[in-house]
Amino acid sequence: MANEHWVGTWAVAPAPAEGVALSNVTLRMNGRLSLGGKVLRVRLTNAHGTRPLAIGAAHFGLRAGGAAIQPASNRRLTFGGESSTTIATGALAISDPVELNAPPLADIAVTVHLPHDLPASFGLTGRYARVTNYISPLGNFADADVMPVGRITDDWYVVAGIDVLAEPGTGGIVALGDSLTDGNIATHDAWANWPSQLARRLFARGGRPMGVMNQGLGGNRILHDIRGDSGLRRFDRDVLAQPGVTHAIVLLGTNDLRNRWARPEEEANAPALIAALKQLALRAHARGIRILGGTITPFENETFLPGAWTPARERIRQAVNAWIRTGNAFDAVIDFDAGVRDPDHPASMLPMWDCGDHLHQSDAGYNHMGDIIDLSLFE
Repeated sequence: MANEHWVGTWAVAPAPAEGVALSNVTLRMNGRLSLGGKVLRVRLTNAHGTRPLAIGAAHFGLRAGGAAIQPASNRRLTFGGESSTTIATGALAISDPVELNAPPLADIAVTVHLPHDLPASFGLTGRYARVTNYISPLGNFADADVMPVGRITDDWYVVAGIDVLAEPGTGGIVALGDSLTDGNIATHDAWANWPSQLARRLFARGGRPMGVMNQGLGGNRILHDIRGDSGLRRFDRDVLAQPGVTHAIVLLGTNDLRNRWARPEEEANAPALIAALKQLALRAHARGIRILGGTITPFENETFLPGAWTPARERIRQAVNAWIRTGNAFDAVIDFDAGVRDPDHPASMLPMWDCGDHLHQSDAGYNHMGDIIDLSLFE
């Protein structure tokens, strides 16, 4: 079809997999598509590697449960026609297209054999997943319909995303955020994060197809690096460079306020956070991308990092949120704060949306965040 184009249907934000060492094993990494398609490709990453990363073999297919792929869907991936490849330091490798009838919201598995010794000093790229993934015993099991399991992991390694060849008019939404976008504390394998709920709602709505790419990264800040690049630093790679992106939703700032390492030079203030958000909006608009600002949710008395909330930081949160709502830098505002806060005590989250640590939402809270997004923004 004329004007078909690649759109991201699932994504993983690259980050350093700290302290991870692997040697001659096969990874089976599981994900869930937003858009379906008949022609797909896989993106692998060596974003944080300190030297080139050898890929011995790679496969892709529809998940059958556990470490199994539906046999009829098991596809060998090639890179420039070759079944193996080497990803340069800090770079990305995109597979050749494969034909596979993958329905919307399908569970998929990307299988990658890493033939070489990768000590912790290598800098393997990975991200906390809230999804059960599998690492084989020694050897190449990339083509196995049922991969033998040496151990399980709840991280994603090496995989950066999956794209579909989409019909004209198909759009792509990138959700740029921290653990509240990533879905930290949510039930494993439940896909309870708000970008997944947004994808479900968009599919149920029909109309214009939209891919949803979750680029949430636990601990992420706008201004300073922490377990990965800051929002300002990774915006080009994780938002602007995503295939088919037409919209971005930004929900960042909580971790800037919390200042996990208590460094005085990293203590956030409203003007700095506002200036950074303005920069993200300018960069999105320069590429013709509509950018939607998410207000920062409350975290009074959080127990995840006791003492991180203070009245002074609350005042900054309120000032930044007021600017997001009225500053006109964004094409629209998604008021996550109003959606989850206690109306009688706005510094706190309503218990019905709270996982119990007063910082992260529960499964119900994350799904509620996905429910309050106005779908007309994506027509």
